[in-house]
Amino acid sequence: MNAFYEPLGDGRYRATAHTAGPWDPAAQHAGPPSALVGGVIERCAPRDDLMVARVTCEILGPVPVGEVSVEARVARPGRSVELIEAVLRADGRDAMLARAWRIRRAEGPSVPSRDPAPPPRVDAPGVPESLRKGYLGALDWRFVRGGFGVPGPAAAWTRLDVAVVAGEEPTPLQRVLAVADSGNGISGELDWNDWWFINTELTLHTYREAVGEWVCLDASTTIAPNGAGLATSTLSDDEGPLGRAGQALLVGPRK
Repeated sequence: MNAFYEPLGDGRYRATAHTAGPWDPAAQHAGPPSALVGGVIERCAPRDDLMVARVTCEILGPVPVGEVSVEARVARPGRSVELIEAVLRADGRDAMLARAWRIRRAEGPSVPSRDPAPPPRVDAPGVPESLRKGYLGALDWRFVRGGFGVPGPAAAWTRLDVAVVAGEEPTPLQRVLAVADSGNGISGELDWNDWWFINTELTLHTYREAVGEWVCLDASTTIAPNGAGLATSTLSDDEGPLGRAGQALLVGPRK
């Protein structure tokens, strides 16, 4: 199946091997379920006059590579802003909770982003062959700076090589959510053979919708001596920056 998920009906989906993270082939990388939840949020009581401005995904535990279900509801309706809540369940438990603010589209003044323009996309080396499996092998990675296993900030252009849901074209929001959770992965400051830096959540703010297939992730990580960290990313497309993402990190030694 050339997709992260196969639809089963009634809000149920079967995850494919493309969702597997690099640490455990039985557990999903958080990118695919975030994108899946994002699509369900967009289809919940849809309105053309609203756009998603913020999504927070709370990762409650490992999401197995198996059957999952997703449902969403309007938690706070309104004419100008709406709050949508969604839950992804697996193995009889809540595995991910999400909240999204949708805001009204309107004509008004524009202030350009002060984030730097993304680096030019180049035909650069991507993921080492040893890592090209599961989620990491389901995207086209073009690193401009840094890389997996290279300590320090990193920037990479990415493109989905598979659909989020079989038979469906990924939405701009889904393309961004699918890669936004990789900010801490590409910008790790510690050797991932000796340390873990696990994100407990993903918060994405967008001020415009992505254009095209390519999304640039420009990420850096800060770690304090108290075991907490923060990964921050600027997300862009070919037209320039479109939003930012943050991930709270649990940092600790691998046993």
